[in-house]
Amino acid sequence: MSQSKTKNKKSTSRKLKDAELLLKVSKLCASLDSLDEVLENLVLITSQEIKCERATLFLNDPVTNELYSRFAQGDLTREIRILNDVGIAGHVFSSGEGLIVPDAYKDSRFNKDVDQQTGFKTSNILCAPVRTAKGKIIGAMQALNKIEGVFDGEDLYMLEQITMQAAVALESNIFTERMIKKREQEMKFLDLVSDVTAELDLGALLQRVMSEATRMLSAERSTLFLNDEKTNELFSRIAQGDSVGEIRLPNHLGIAGTVFTSGKSVNIPHAYADLRFNPSFDKQTGFFTRSILCVPIVNKDGKVIGVTQALNKKGGPFTEEDESRLKAFTAQVAIALENAKLFDDVQQMKEYNDAVLESMTNGVVTVDDKGNIVTCNKAGLQIFRVDSDKIIGKNVEEFFSNENSIVLERLKVVREEQQTDILMDAALIFNEDQISANLTVMPLLSSDSDGEKLGLMLMVEDISNEKRMKSTMSRYMDPGIADQLLNDSGDDIMGGANTTATVLFSDVRGFTTLTEELGAQGTVSFLNEYFTVMVDCISKEEGMLDKFIGDAIMAAFGLPISHDDDEDRAVRASISMISELWKWNKVRESQGLKPADMGIGLNTDSVVSGNIGSPKRMDYTLIGDGVNLAARLESACKAYSARILISENTFKKLKGTYRVRDVDLVVVKGKTEPVGVYEVLDYHDDTTFPNLMDVVSHFNEGIKLYRSANWSKAINQFEEAIKFNPNDNLSKTYIERCNYLSSNPPKEEWDGVWVMTSK
Repeated sequence: MSQSKTKNKKSTSRKLKDAELLLKVSKLCASLDSLDEVLENLVLITSQEIKCERATLFLNDPVTNELYSRFAQGDLTREIRILNDVGIAGHVFSSGEGLIVPDAYKDSRFNKDVDQQTGFKTSNILCAPVRTAKGKIIGAMQALNKIEGVFDGEDLYMLEQITMQAAVALESNIFTERMIKKREQEMKFLDLVSDVTAELDLGALLQRVMSEATRMLSAERSTLFLNDEKTNELFSRIAQGDSVGEIRLPNHLGIAGTVFTSGKSVNIPHAYADLRFNPSFDKQTGFFTRSILCVPIVNKDGKVIGVTQALNKKGGPFTEEDESRLKAFTAQVAIALENAKLFDDVQQMKEYNDAVLESMTNGVVTVDDKGNIVTCNKAGLQIFRVDSDKIIGKNVEEFFSNENSIVLERLKVVREEQQTDILMDAALIFNEDQISANLTVMPLLSSDSDGEKLGLMLMVEDISNEKRMKSTMSRYMDPGIADQLLNDSGDDIMGGANTTATVLFSDVRGFTTLTEELGAQGTVSFLNEYFTVMVDCISKEEGMLDKFIGDAIMAAFGLPISHDDDEDRAVRASISMISELWKWNKVRESQGLKPADMGIGLNTDSVVSGNIGSPKRMDYTLIGDGVNLAARLESACKAYSARILISENTFKKLKGTYRVRDVDLVVVKGKTEPVGVYEVLDYHDDTTFPNLMDVVSHFNEGIKLYRSANWSKAINQFEEAIKFNPNDNLSKTYIERCNYLSSNPPKEEWDGVWVMTSK
């Protein structure tokens, strides 16, 4: 036979063999129903026909841009996934050209990771693209380790023919599998939505939605934020051990804030490349954010009520399909979220109300429209001297009967008139104990427009014993002090005590002239406003208001409860009184009214305090020389052109630092021993007293010279003080004294003491 005939015979035989192979592949693919079966049989045929140890068929996943291959392992099917531009298969898929690799480990494109995953050792590789009839590449087929010899061009041709013949069946099965999976996902989605929307607990619902969103999108983490309209914050509940914590952030900041305010989704493939991303959370948690998908949660009215945020899609960035699925999911659960948040708000309000009721010292009882007692708080049980089972469920006619029928009368009046009724100091008897109580009965109405009658609420304030005393004492001392007094040995203190206190006297300057201008009603109005401002200043420093004497105020610090800084409290209160008076004066002047001025005297000394008076009229007050000196110092403010004068007794005990100058050594009327007097200047600023410290420095030097009888040099220092502040009248007073003393030298040895001739 000639050589050409032999060659033609071989060519014909090869064509018949190829045709038989392709027909076999076609029949096989047509007879199989699932993609897994097609993949398994194609791999088997390829291995047999190419005569290699193993074959692998990779298909492309356009969602993740990965090549995947499935293989059976026992009863399970596993997948190998690699990026579709990595390794020999990735190169062939990307380039669309077949490839013969005689030595795999010498080829830089070879991906050793697959061998490491499977434990298989690859020697040589034959790889061809899987191309459809329309030329679309949907994967790559690999033949590994030729059994005899090496792969050649005929092997590559055969592999390309197999993949081309199988491409139609593969594409069809891929489409069918995706449709089945999509339907399964839709069914799971509907089941999930139905399951999730049945949850009313907000914390549990948020956790469930975040968990399902993470699973559904193949993300690493998801967070659902709801808007808090009260604080303008986005919040989310997170598990913290056995408890649940909250994350809160302003509803206009970051990616979540952008989506919430705009109502538009954001899909960020690279978080750190986006300026809106805040990396501080990653730094705090150690989590590394790569990609972000954030969609708004919109309710049925079109209002954005929050956002859902998914982080780090596995295998690549989030897709448009992911965005659509997350939008659909959040749209379905939006109603459940609103219901759960409403339920959560109601629950919090109920817990808050319950906590308020339990912490109240007043008894609170609610009664339904049939007259049955529905609730009674802890204080009510204590006041009524009963356990809850003895009152809850009882009818008011049964519980408030006989000696407590006055309660029934009030309940009846309010039920008929639907108006709040108050009864003060009612005498009630419970379990043979008599109490005095203030009663308040209110109608309970529904919050809707109909205002349906729901019943009544009874509030009982027990004002017996300590409460009666506290109510009385709070009228003339700080309520906090009254509490301390009642908690301590109040009887001993109220009965009389000798103690050290700082006494404060204040007086309005030119009050007589003011009353003439204001008239009777104007004077009362002026005093009420003035006393309100002044008493607030005293109360803030926990001073005790003793009494009002016309326009004067008498108060004490250290009574009935002492502090280790009562002198400082008195000074701070005095400074505040002047400052607040000046503020009030600005208001008065703006109304065309005349401003007021005042003087304050402080002295620290031993005083006697207690209830003083007759059996019919008692007054808790204090008496003694210490009180008298404080009053004298207040009067002396006029003579020294001062507003706050304090005794050396007070000055020496001050713990704080104040701007003070030594004013005089004085013997007040009725006394023989001199007392040092100091002026407090801390209420001044640069406007009201320019160059204050320079003035004080020269003045104090002048006082030293004055007391050493060096009149001329003393005058020089006082004149220097006046240069710094021409309105310093005290320096002018001392210049007049020095001139008088230099013209009329003291007959006895001069000791710098000035004797006051007036009170």
